[in-house]
Amino acid sequence: MEMSITQPAVKWFINELELESGDTIRFFARYGGHGGIHKGFSLGISTNAQANNPVMQIKEQGITFFVEKSDAWYFDDMDFHIKYSRKLDEVDFVIE
Repeated sequence: MEMSITQPAVKWFINELELESGDTIRFFARYGGHGGIHKGFSLGISTNAQANNPVMQIKEQGITFFVEKSDAWYFDDMDFHIKYSRKLDEVDFVIE
């Protein structure tokens, strides 16, 4: 289980969420929503959460992106890639 993020995606997060060096982005499984890999759940995002027991983590441009061990089940031992879609002007999450 690996995590990656493209530089355009990092820039998108910084601009959209007004992030600064030292900030964090946590990805977590949340109940409800659409587009998840598990029926009834979707991917949630929170800013400036404390990384207590990250199972996946990457630091780019001073921002730490991570997933806690308690949410690892959502990714089902698959890799997690965060990319930027210029066409949609938003980030795209690929779990494969």
